[in-house]
Amino acid sequence: MAKQKGFIKLKGSLGGLTFYQSDGKDIVRTTGGVDKSRIEKDAAFKRTRENMKEFGASATVGKALRQGFASIIKKAKDTTIVGRITGIMKRINTLGTGVRGERAFEILTNKIILEGFEFNKTLPLESVFYAPFSAPILDANRSVATWVVPDFNASDYLNLPEGATHFKLVLATTVLSNYVYNTSIKKYEPTNVAENETNGFTYSAEIPITGEVGSDTTLIVDLGFAAALPATVGVVSAIGIVFYQEINGLFYELSSGNAIKIITIG
Repeated sequence: MAKQKGFIKLKGSLGGLTFYQSDGKDIVRTTGGVDKSRIEKDAAFKRTRENMKEFGASATVGKALRQGFASIIKKAKDTTIVGRITGIMKRINTLGTGVRGERAFEILTNKIILEGFEFNKTLPLESVFYAPFSAPILDANRSVATWVVPDFNASDYLNLPEGATHFKLVLATTVLSNYVYNTSIKKYEPTNVAENETNGFTYSAEIPITGEVGSDTTLIVDLGFAAALPATVGVVSAIGIVFYQEINGLFYELSSGNAIKIITIG
């Protein structure tokens, strides 16, 4: 690697050299990399092609999960959430059935890998909301999710962001289908297109951050399925807490201090 000097600054590739900027400096290096057509056809790059297919599919499945939580994900996400979800999907893919490069994404079978995922890894839910509770439960069709939080003292079990006067608990549920490789079109597809990304969410009322809540809090999400869902989909439930500041009778959502995690997959 060398630095460019002089008043003429080049960008791009020329004569086996690549010219570019890095940290405000003009850099020149020899052009590297492998020709795309060689990667696509050369037997020596078979493993590379396999990894590329599965990694691309991991990003696709991760995007489907994010779409299912689109209504709440922005309330508590960090800047690494896309990469972290893609990485988890790659781990699920590694355990899937099929040959390398075409291994399936089996969500329910490998749910333990995804359960416990924090939307913001630097602010885990248990560091913000630590009142006793049990995970949401699903009905027989896996269509209705119910989360019951026993009455608790808000003064004792919350880690508050500055300015917060109230909070809401939130339950969000989405369906994530298995993904399998379709050899005829050479790409991954969801096994259950109609159900995939079906979602719903619900919030509690605004609860003051002083003393006892006063009663159990029950949140219910009904996805609307009349028949039992197949084992080729997972019903992913996330729970969390969102803080508000009351000003003149109006509630303003705070941008910090909120926390959401994937708690269970059924």
